[in-house]
This record gives sequence, structure tokens and C-alpha cells, in this order.
Amino acid sequence: MEYSLPKEAQQVFDKFTKAGFEIYLVGGAVRDLLLGKPLEDLDFTTNAKPEEILKLFPKGFYDNIFGTVGIPIGKKVTYEITTYRSEKGYSDRRHPDKVFWGKNLREDLKRRDFTIDAIALGPGPKMGKLQLVDLFAGLGDLKNKIVKCVGNPEERFQEDALRLIRAVRIATQLKFLIEENTFAAIKKNAHLIKEVSGERVREELFKILKTNHPADGFQLLFNCGLLEQILPELARGYGMAQAKHHQYDVFKHSLESLRHCQSPDPLVRLATLIHDIGKPVTALGVGENRTFYNHEVVGASIARNIARRLSFSKKDREKLVTLVRWHQFTVDEHQTDKAIRRFIHHVGRENLKDMIDLRIGDRLGGGCIEATSWRLRRFMKRLIEVQKQPFSIRDLKVNGHDVMKIFGIEPGPKVGEVLQALFEEVEEDINKNKRGYLLKRIKDFAKAEGRTTD
Repeated sequence: MEYSLPKEAQQVFDKFTKAGFEIYLVGGAVRDLLLGKPLEDLDFTTNAKPEEILKLFPKGFYDNIFGTVGIPIGKKVTYEITTYRSEKGYSDRRHPDKVFWGKNLREDLKRRDFTIDAIALGPGPKMGKLQLVDLFAGLGDLKNKIVKCVGNPEERFQEDALRLIRAVRIATQLKFLIEENTFAAIKKNAHLIKEVSGERVREELFKILKTNHPADGFQLLFNCGLLEQILPELARGYGMAQAKHHQYDVFKHSLESLRHCQSPDPLVRLATLIHDIGKPVTALGVGENRTFYNHEVVGASIARNIARRLSFSKKDREKLVTLVRWHQFTVDEHQTDKAIRRFIHHVGRENLKDMIDLRIGDRLGGGCIEATSWRLRRFMKRLIEVQKQPFSIRDLKVNGHDVMKIFGIEPGPKVGEVLQALFEEVEEDINKNKRGYLLKRIKDFAKAEGRTTD
């Protein structure tokens, strides 16, 4: 079988082979190649030591204890080439305490997490031809669409607890099942995920959110006990019935809202997933008569705690909180322009489309057949129309110089008072934002205060 690889990858094979070293492509790249998916990161393993790799690639760089040398390929791509290795001890549940250079490919592959990522591709007996090396039945698991640990699953997860969530992420991305013993080991060791940094957990969650089936991924996280460890606030909505117009309990509604979210942005998808996360805390009453007053306010506070726990950037944290806080917006056809502007001010112009995507997910996730109602469509239209109107005093057709000239005063508080009064008039009626009308109103204010006007 012919394998289509970038020419730079073939050049790596050729250079190592000519120098007398073994070299194999390993990991997710091989799996993606076999599945016909686009190749992203290419990782290689070799029996060459780091200093020997650097002799072959003088522009490479090596600054770690794991035997990995980075090889620049063009301006944006770097291949990683790692010396065969074996590992010992994982006191932090993430990194090996000791790393030893391995003697052969088997020794290197047996330390990897899943069989479908332990398939190697390297030069065959015939020059220029590549062959697969499958020492742990990964090809069979790939064919049967199974995520299975290499060797003892409990040992794999206790070595590196991030593998717990990686198993779910890979299964979600590929629409695979998790093998029975591997799944049982995840459930048993789910608590270990707390020993992994929030940043690394967030990265895996976002990868799940970016898939075509993120709701299935979070259901799987729940089923194997990881969600209770990572997002216990979300898991608490399981089995909590809502009012009669809701088809699902709080947790199921959250998953269905995520399933129907139209935005590809993982942050918006996360906001859609947790938009009702304040409900379990604010619940009053029982069954279908239960209420959740101010759940969006409480939910915003919970969202902020989640963002901090998962090491979000300040920008992402504030956006997540904003979307959760204001998702319960009204789309009454009788709303004034001022009310619409107030909503835009709270949400931010840059977040309006994301908020609408969240609302559509919320509607469809609640059992609505249509993505939008006539009220929501009208509201969306008014958002566009109202943004064409003044949003600040700077948008008025007059300015402070006009006020000072007519009032005969120097810069001071009075100038701001007059401009604010004019803005409030225009805010109620956009048609009043005309220079002639506003100059007349300034003269009226001046006359009312007994000031001389021209």
C-alpha cells in the first residue's frame, strides 16, 4: 500500500536511513493517515540519540530531557523526532520521573497510551517504500473503531492522568467506542484528573467542543465519571426536572443546547453548555413546578469560578461570564430602542452573534422545532437597526464647542450636562439627531437659565 506523506517527511526517512539509523512516524499522524484524515503534527521516533539527530539536522533544537529534537520545516511547521525511550515513575501523574533511552521500537511503543496511536510507519526493505509496524493490534482496533489502552489500562492512566480525558476526546473525534476494560479503568481512576493542571484539562475540553459531536463527548465524560471531577456544577443538573414547557431535565437540556449550537467557536459552545449552570443552586419547589429565579446571575458567578479553575485568559473568562449572565434576555416586540441599546451595552457588540447562537441552541435544546421565533427574528433585525443610531454623546451632531459658544461659558461640568440632556432626547428619537434641531435646543436651555444667546 502506498502512503501519501509530505515530501519533507520522506526526506527525513531518507536521511536517517542513509545514516544507518531506524526511523518511524508514530502517534496520531499514522492513525490519521490510515483514516484518510488531514495530517497535522508529525512525530517520529528513532534509535538515534539527540546529538546524532542534530548532526543530521544542524538547524534542529533540543532543550528537554525527553530526547525530543525539533526540526524546523518551513516557517510554520516543526517535526518532532524523539529517541526511543522507556520511562519510570510518574509521581505527578503526568510526567515520568526518569527517562531511559530505549533499545528498540517495541520498548518505545509499549509506553504509549492507546493501541491506535501505537502503530508505526517506517522505511521497508525496498528503497522508498514504507511499511506499517503494528505490535499491539492497533490496526484491528482502528478497523473496529475502538479506543483501547496499550497493556494494562490502570497503569496507563496512573502514569499520566491526562490520558483519562484524552480517551474521551479521541473517541469523540473519531466516533469510536471505548473498550470495556479501558472504560472501567477510566471510571475507577477518574479522580486522578484533579491532579492535572487546569490548563491541560481545558485544552482537551476545547478539543472535544471543536468536534462535530461535542454533546456526545460530554455525555461520555458524564458516563465515565470524569464530568463530576471536572465540571461538578454541570453534573448536578442531572435528573433535575424543569417547568412544563421544558422537555428535558437541566443536564439533558444543557447537552441538547450544545448539540444545536450553531457557532463553531469552542468558547461559545461551552457558554451554551453551561448557560443554565446556576439552576441547581437557585432551584425552588419540586418537579415541573420548580423555579430558578436569577439563575443567570448565579450562573455567571459559577462560570467565572470555572474559568479560573481551568486557567482561562482574562478575555475568554469575561466573554464566557457575559454570555452566561445575559442569556436570559427578553425579545418582547414592545421593547423600546433604549432597552435594546441597554442589552447591546451589557453584551457588547462583538458578542451579539455569539449570544444569538447561544439562544438558538437554547431554543432547539429545549425541544423547539424552529431555530427562531418571529419575535427573535424581529429582535435580531432591531439589533442591526438600533446600532445605526447614536450610542454615545460623541455621535451627536453638535459638540461641546457649540454649547460653550451659545452659553458663553468656558469648559466645565455644564457642558457635559447639556450634552447629556441632548443625548437622552436623541436616544428616545433618532430623528432628533439633526444639527439644526440640536442647536435650537441648546439655545432653549441657555434661555431657560437666563444666559445670553446669539
